[in-house]
Amino acid sequence: MNSETRNDRLSLSFSRRFGPELATVLTGIPALVVAGMFGWILADILYHGLTQFSWAFLTSAPEDAGRQGGISTILVSTLMILGITLIIVVPVSLATAVELAERRSRSVRFDRLVRRSLDVLAACPSIVFGLFGNAFFCVYLKMGYSILAGGLTLACMVLPLLIRTSEQAIRAVPDEYRHAAASLGLSRWTTLFRIVLPAALPAMAAGLVLSIGRALSETAALIFTSGYVTRSPESLFDSGRAMSVHIYDLAMNVPGGNPRAYATAATLLIVLLVINGIAVRLTRIAGLTLNPSLEKNH
Repeated sequence: MNSETRNDRLSLSFSRRFGPELATVLTGIPALVVAGMFGWILADILYHGLTQFSWAFLTSAPEDAGRQGGISTILVSTLMILGITLIIVVPVSLATAVELAERRSRSVRFDRLVRRSLDVLAACPSIVFGLFGNAFFCVYLKMGYSILAGGLTLACMVLPLLIRTSEQAIRAVPDEYRHAAASLGLSRWTTLFRIVLPAALPAMAAGLVLSIGRALSETAALIFTSGYVTRSPESLFDSGRAMSVHIYDLAMNVPGGNPRAYATAATLLIVLLVINGIAVRLTRIAGLTLNPSLEKNH
């Protein structure tokens, strides 16, 4: 009995002395591995891509199947597709998230069905959305291979992710905020727009950036909807090639296209970083505008 007690004390002493350090090591090693993999991929893309990167590369059209020239028309098509996607998903996702998080519908089964449907759609492969977009937008609605069809398909694909992240961001706002607003006589809509949404805005912006990143990186969904051509689109009903499709084509189908594929990938990373920075800045400005009391915290 004494030996067992002595062993228990030694074990407790060991866990108290080395437990925190051991936990730090066990959690830090996977984090370092993930960070190392990301750093290696980022360094490889920038090392090979920035050697081909120049102002002429951004402002000239592709030539010789993309081996020469630049990506100006590719950038125009990509930004047009992304613009259509954001115009659709931002208001629809915000309205749906507010409905699920704030309205507290009487039908619990209906809310559960909506959330499960969104989760299933968020996990659906992009090729499925591409085939759906081709069948519905391109063929049934007779849009053909167009910028509009590609943007609508991407909207369908990123909408579940943005709705769920926005809903969780709104639900994460403490109920004390709502109770305090109700005690002051504020209406539910005033509480929502003046207190709840500004508090949830940073998390919602993070979900928006993730959605933009997924939209810009998708290839399969756009091959079947927006098309493959490298010319500059003159309208939303013209076909256009996105940057992700351009990278895929140069790397897989064009001999000697790897240097330009790296340069396009580096450009895509830079665009994502710029959009990330703009989203963070706009979120901060919008938060201060909707709730001036937050200015004291900045």
